[in-house]
Amino acid sequence: MNTKFKRHQSVVLIRDPDPEYVEYHNEDDAEFKEIPIKKGMKGKVNVLLPNGKYHVEVFDSKGNILAYVPMNEEDLEAE
Repeated sequence: MNTKFKRHQSVVLIRDPDPEYVEYHNEDDAEFKEIPIKKGMKGKVNVLLPNGKYHVEVFDSKGNILAYVPMNEEDLEAE
């Protein structure tokens, strides 16, 4: 199976992910604030899922991990 992206490759979201599948990184923190994940945000491919989607770490503007989202290959572009 040929894939467009490799593990740990930097990517940019070109579509908004489904909010139902967003996993926020620090949900248990007392200071947790849910920030909407939007297109244009930067991330890094974490792993290729069995269903063919990519598990992507999404970063905030400071480069901290904000959330994890499953994305299709056509919903991402290389940075």
